Amino acid sequence: MRDNPCMPEINGLLRVGVVGIGVFGRNHARVYRDLQADSSSNVQLVGVADADIARAQSVAQEFSTQSFASVAHLVEAGVDAVSVAVPTVAHLAVARELMQAGVDVLIEKPLAATLAEADELQAIAQQCDRVVQVGHLERFNPAVRATLPLLTRPMFFEVHRLSVFTPRSLDVDVVLDLMIHDIDIVLTMATSPVKEVRAVGLPILSKKVDIANVRLEFESGCVANLTASRVSTERVRKLRFFQPRQYVSLDFSRQDVLVLTVDNSTAADDDPFNPASVVTNALPGITPFKPKVEAVEPLRAELLSFLHAVRTRSTPEVSLQQGRNALAVALQIVDAIAAHSRRANLEALTGGVS
Repeated sequence: MRDNPCMPEINGLLRVGVVGIGVFGRNHARVYRDLQADSSSNVQLVGVADADIARAQSVAQEFSTQSFASVAHLVEAGVDAVSVAVPTVAHLAVARELMQAGVDVLIEKPLAATLAEADELQAIAQQCDRVVQVGHLERFNPAVRATLPLLTRPMFFEVHRLSVFTPRSLDVDVVLDLMIHDIDIVLTMATSPVKEVRAVGLPILSKKVDIANVRLEFESGCVANLTASRVSTERVRKLRFFQPRQYVSLDFSRQDVLVLTVDNSTAADDDPFNPASVVTNALPGITPFKPKVEAVEPLRAELLSFLHAVRTRSTPEVSLQQGRNALAVALQIVDAIAAHSRRANLEALTGGVS
């Protein structure tokens, strides 16, 4: 452990680790191992830690690193930065231990289980002068990065994130598991406080809400419709939005962006902007455009961004405050779903929405 745990000791080499070696944690370890193999990255994967020591040993063997049974043992081995990929309910305890030991952290989404825990994380980070990035992976999707420079004034979003059912992440409902990705993206693009939340959701195959539909209205007048499901027969991850004279369609899975722009010189001001017609390119004066999308694995981009913030002691691309903002809206949605369930007397039919 460091003599002064609240002061960074970052030189050229960054010593990194992972706590929590489930699906996400294993992938973090894989990318850190790949960065270690790239001499220009100057990264060393010190080890992985998990309460399930057999799992930690298996992943450590796979990626030629050390395994640890606790956060304390990983810290004692000497780490500068760590990915926290434990279940959400353990984020605060694990991140607190790391930050108080002088370690910078990337905390997987959602940031915390409650806003009170998120606020405590912010307080600890400030007290210990730690860099903390929140793991909203889709921010680093090449399609999202290609879309951000195109934003003018988005006024309507339609977002779908559908997945087949797996037993992973059933400690949280679909809003905190899947939809929170899109909540973060829409908040980033809308750049306006949320004014109203309407939502409906149902548990289908688990005791938590498995499918949800949400309508967000922002102070700016922008509206967003979001649907998330983890009981779909297909996998869909798409976002579409409309802004003056423009329609933008983004496919997260294909990492592809299509922009359709109405030519002001040929379109009358009172012409309706019919999305169905635009998609088929039936309207005259429509210019299609596909911005260049840089091919890069989002997780690699995310971890490189985190390590850059660690080296430069700068605010991460996805800050603690942004992670808290997304969590706050997600929890508003969870409350709205529960309220709707009570109004519609759905609890008697579903056994309750938790």
